[in-house]
Order: sequence, then structure tokens, then C-alpha cells
Amino acid sequence: MYTQSVQALIDELGKMPGIGPKSAQRIAFHLLKIDKGEAMRFAEAITNARLNSTWCRTCFNIADEETCEVCRDPKRDQSMICVVEEPKDIVAIEKTREYSGLYHVLQGSLNPIGGVGPEHIRVKELLLRLGNELVKEVILCTNPNLEGEATAMYISRLLAPTGISVTRIASGLPVGGDLEYADELTLGRALEGRRPV
Repeated sequence: MYTQSVQALIDELGKMPGIGPKSAQRIAFHLLKIDKGEAMRFAEAITNARLNSTWCRTCFNIADEETCEVCRDPKRDQSMICVVEEPKDIVAIEKTREYSGLYHVLQGSLNPIGGVGPEHIRVKELLLRLGNELVKEVILCTNPNLEGEATAMYISRLLAPTGISVTRIASGLPVGGDLEYADELTLGRALEGRRPV
């Protein structure tokens, strides 16, 4: 139905996470409508991001040098490492302005059904870091889903003999949320993580 080049563009866009066939088609037609200069800038931005970005050799965040900006910052608290699943999680945490320590990006989470075991994420590298750095606390900041919980539990068990304090981010109800719309797991976590007022 489409030309070969347009179909190839739709197919490539459809491989991106969260982009289904209809969205891929809409994005492809949007790209065909914009002027050629804008399309070339878009293509160049993708190419430059891919060619000039690498993984930080310390924490596995996205970097443009051997180490990322966070690891190079001498003002960061060296005694804390926040373990996250993906680099985008660092951005979310940094926006809160509540954390000033270091990070470790696992680049995924455990998913035995999907064939993702400990050897597929950066757990071994985390353990090596903890042996070499003066870390007093590891904050497990994985997603509050089945895979994230399994990953947090696995890492906490691995770190138990080290004597390093292992904490997990709290989870519960969002600010402005209504109890009647909360699912059982979220409400249960909110009750479990209650604190004095």
C-alpha cells in the first residue's frame, strides 16, 4: 500500500517501545509533511545521539565521556548509591531535588519469564562498586511492579551480608488521589509504609 521507503520508516518506528502500528503510521506521515531541513535535523539528532552517547563506566548512566556528569560531580554524596532500572529514572529522581548521592543503573530488571536473569542486568558491576567505594547506604529505587520488586528483593538479599544499609523507596497513594480508586496493592503498601505524624 505504501512505498517501500515509507513502509520501512513505519516498520522502524513501530519497533520503538510504546509505539504501535497506528502511532508509527501517524509519526511517519508527520515526518513526511515537515520540511526537508527539519527532517534532516531530526535524523541528524538521532544519529548524533547514537554516535556520541555511551554508558558511564562507573554507574552505566548515559554519558558523553567515560563517566557521566553525576559521577564527575565532587559535590555528590559518595556514601549513598541509588539503584535504578533505567537512565530515565535518574532524570525523574533529579527533578525532585531531594537526592544528592550517586546512582547505579541496572539497565533492566529481573524477569525470569522473559528470560532476564541477574547476568543480564548490571548487578555484578554494583557489587564491584560496593567493594571499592565507601558506601554506607544503597537505596533500591526499582519500579513498584512484579519485576522491580523481584529485582529489589534479589539485590537486598545479595547485600545483606555486607553490612551496608539497604533501603527501598516508599510506595503508596499519590498526592491528591482518592482511596476508592486505589488498587489493593497500592493501598496495602501505603498502610505498610505508614509513618508517625
